[in-house]
Amino acid sequence: MTTSYEIRAIPRDVLRQLRDRDDSGNPPRLLTENAEGGNPLRCCFGRTEPGERIALVSYAPLRRWAAETGADPGPHNETGPVFIHIDDCGGPAGAGFPQALCGDRRVLRAYAADGRILGGRYKESDGSAPARSAGGRTALEKELEELYSDPEVAAVHLRAVEFGCFLLETRRREA
Repeated sequence: MTTSYEIRAIPRDVLRQLRDRDDSGNPPRLLTENAEGGNPLRCCFGRTEPGERIALVSYAPLRRWAAETGADPGPHNETGPVFIHIDDCGGPAGAGFPQALCGDRRVLRAYAADGRILGGRYKESDGSAPARSAGGRTALEKELEELYSDPEVAAVHLRAVEFGCFLLETRRREA
């Protein structure tokens, strides 16, 4: 049996809820003056285009995961900012690791099925395009594979370091 993981964008039904009220109970903060673009989107794993209308909302990925799986994240139940399209964008266009979310400084946090945090890893980019190993994987993909080599890891979250933004969730998939 080989262990792999699936990459998950924020589900469409959750996005509909967040566009009404975010996980902190607030209406979304609409950003209509996105002059430069480049903000990482969690609905489709893209980056915003200059002038594109987006929303900034609070999102609690562990709370959502716990409600779905019965886990108890306890004190690790974080809420943080995420950018999403104001309107339904249809989600990620392709499979595989979203290259738009690579780069800069990232933290990977691993969780057990019961919600306990198992550890984390810090990865820093060298400032260039996402480097791929001989196997065609980015450094983040390699870190994910190493984390999932521990059979206790059920989910791994990727976050940006500077603002603590949640970037994506992965979950264990047995093949």
